[in-house]
Amino acid sequence: MEYLLDVHTHTIASGHAYNTIMEMARSAQEKGLKLLGITEHAPKMPGTCDTMYFHNLKVVPRTMYGIELMLGAELNIIDYDGHVDLDAQSLQKLDLKIASMHSPCLVPGTKEENTRAVLGAIHNPYVDIIGHPDDGIYPLDYEPIVKAAKETDTLLEVNNNSLNPAGSRKHTRENLITMLNLCIQYEQPVVLNSDSHIFCDVGRRDFSEALLEEIHFPRELVVNRSVEVFKEYISRKYRK
Repeated sequence: MEYLLDVHTHTIASGHAYNTIMEMARSAQEKGLKLLGITEHAPKMPGTCDTMYFHNLKVVPRTMYGIELMLGAELNIIDYDGHVDLDAQSLQKLDLKIASMHSPCLVPGTKEENTRAVLGAIHNPYVDIIGHPDDGIYPLDYEPIVKAAKETDTLLEVNNNSLNPAGSRKHTRENLITMLNLCIQYEQPVVLNSDSHIFCDVGRRDFSEALLEEIHFPRELVVNRSVEVFKEYISRKYRK
């Protein structure tokens, strides 16, 4: 299957990534992508950019090197009710919003607490994608998460970095298999993202693609096959 988009990447603005927007766009162009999402870490992440950075994204062109750009944030889920660290006024101005749990911003809770946090983010009308819902330091009950994502037209992410043996997330393979089998059961789409923090990882999907092939995950539930399919899916939430 041809993969045409990667919508979870970071630049030097995030504080612990290593390339500029232009360098990331050039890498996307060289790898044959049509759409690149740049989603800087939101303000609660140590070392990242200030809220003003997100307010000023209006000045950045949405095309570079022939690649369409969507610019947004990887929001931090900051409590067990699923609140995130940018307000509604800021979120309205962004092209793309991913909500994730990160240990510098939320102490891991019980399975019930962590699940409630993710469900709260899913029901946020501005959240498009739940990022890396696979990290075992945040145990989750995946069935209500998949059902809520289906109900709200929120995409669930298959994060290539999570499956990298050099990564720091826990029990990601087992957790993703559980989540993906539920996605098959409930016909819930997913998006494959690199979570790239450096140019050479843009569009990377080797670990994710191998896992999807292993469990025979349906092609039609992977939105990366079409820019139009991806955009149409994330726009549904705003039409409800």
